Amino acid sequence: MAERGVDIDHATLNRWVVKYASLIAQQARAKKRPGGSSWRMDETYIKVKGKWTYLYRAVDKFGKTLDFMLSERRDGAAAKRFFRRAIASNGVPEKVVIDKSGSNLLGLKWANILLKMSRSNSQIMILQVKYLNNIIEQDHRFIKRITRPTLGFKAFHSAVATLEGIEVVHMIRKGQFAQTGMSPFKQFAALAG
Repeated sequence: MAERGVDIDHATLNRWVVKYASLIAQQARAKKRPGGSSWRMDETYIKVKGKWTYLYRAVDKFGKTLDFMLSERRDGAAAKRFFRRAIASNGVPEKVVIDKSGSNLLGLKWANILLKMSRSNSQIMILQVKYLNNIIEQDHRFIKRITRPTLGFKAFHSAVATLEGIEVVHMIRKGQFAQTGMSPFKQFAALAG
């Protein structure tokens, strides 16, 4: 903006992020290429108002982002909410690799119960293997590298919006959208349009 002679305060940019990042993330979820059927799921910690919150994330076995959700709690209800949202936008996976978290296991067992009740022939295979989750642990680095210098967020809603924007940019860098040959800026503009 400065190159174009427009003087903008950083608070204005923050307001734009809070207002538009969620809408762009919604478009990104709808337009991204479908992910694989083998998921890696984990959560990482993000500080909001001086307290730790939990960013639930899922990637496929190739490292492509499937879904993400910020939650104030790390419990079974949050895991259920995350899996409901991830399955709704990506379909039912064949297997999900998680760490030893009891809440994530509870969320997956709940999803399997719902699949059984719907008389679906598919069930999610649950694997709790620490080393198979290295893909998502490494993917957390990108988020941490950007959020660590901020020293946390002041409000939960602005943290959600900012993290959604960060995840969309990360998805563009991974090449998860069908617009091949377009610059990252043009891909972002297509999502925002």
